[in-house]
Amino acid sequence: MFWRCLLDSNGGFKYALEHNFDYVFLLNPDTIMTNGCLDKLVQDLKNDSLIGAIQPRLMLHPEQELLNTFGCVIHYLGFGYTFGNREKWQEKSIIKEVNYCSGAACLIPIVVLNKVGWFDESLFVYHEDLDLGWRLKLLGYKNLADSDAVIYHCYEFSRSIKKLYFMERNRLIVMLKNYKVGTMLLILPALIVMEIGLLLFAIKGGWLKEKLKSYAYFFHFKNWQTILKSRKLIQASRILSDREVVKNFSGLILHQETDNILLRLIGNPLLNLYWLVIKKLIIW
Repeated sequence: MFWRCLLDSNGGFKYALEHNFDYVFLLNPDTIMTNGCLDKLVQDLKNDSLIGAIQPRLMLHPEQELLNTFGCVIHYLGFGYTFGNREKWQEKSIIKEVNYCSGAACLIPIVVLNKVGWFDESLFVYHEDLDLGWRLKLLGYKNLADSDAVIYHCYEFSRSIKKLYFMERNRLIVMLKNYKVGTMLLILPALIVMEIGLLLFAIKGGWLKEKLKSYAYFFHFKNWQTILKSRKLIQASRILSDREVVKNFSGLILHQETDNILLRLIGNPLLNLYWLVIKKLIIW
C-alpha cells in the first residue's frame, strides 16, 4: 500500500507510518498522472533495496513535448535546480541516478523514511526535497529517475520576493547540516564570492531586504540550536564520505529561468573551475 501526500508531507508520512503503508508518494496538486506510472516506480523499488527515492519523468503541461525535470541537480554552494527544464525530450528508456528527486512527484519507501527521517520542517517550502535527497545519499541510498514513468506538471516559475528569502536561507541551512567541516572550509572562498555577487544582484533586483533577512536568521541562537541538533544526528548516522557524496554535485548553475549573461560568462566558468580543483582535495 502507498499514501499520496499533497500538501502537508510530514503529516502524510506520519499517517502512512501509523497505518503500515509500504510507500509514500509525494505529488503536487498541479500534476497529471499517466497510466502505469506509479506501478512502474513501485516495481523499480522492489527491484533494488538501495533506492531511497525515485521520481518519474516530469513533462510540462500544456507544452507536453517539453521536459520539466528528469531529476534535480545540487550545486556545491547549496543551489538546487531541475535537470533539462524546457528541453525537448529525446524518447529513450532510461533509469539514471540523480542528486535528488523532485518533490513534485516522488516515491519513497516507508522503511527508508524511518532511517533517514522526514522533511526538515525548519526549511519550510523550499529545499526540503534537496535536503532529503542529500541525506538519503549520506546513508548510502540512491536517488533515481525513471523515464518510462511519466507525469505532466503545470509548472510555472515564481519570482516572488518571499520565495527568494526562503531559498537563500534554506540553502545555507542545508550546507551547514550536511557538509563535513573540512568541506565547508574548502568551499568558503567561493561561497563568499557568491554571496557578494548575490548582494549586488539583490540590490539591482530590489530584494536586498529579503537577502539581508536571510542572513539575520543566523543571528538567533535558537536557530543555531536547531541547525546543530540536526547536524549532529546527520553526521553521526552517515555512511558515505563527502568525497563519495559530492562527486556528482555540479559546479554550474544551469536553470534557464535564473539565467543571465554575468552568470553565463563569468560566474559559471569561475565557480566551476574552483569546484573542479577543490573537489580533488576532499579526501574525507
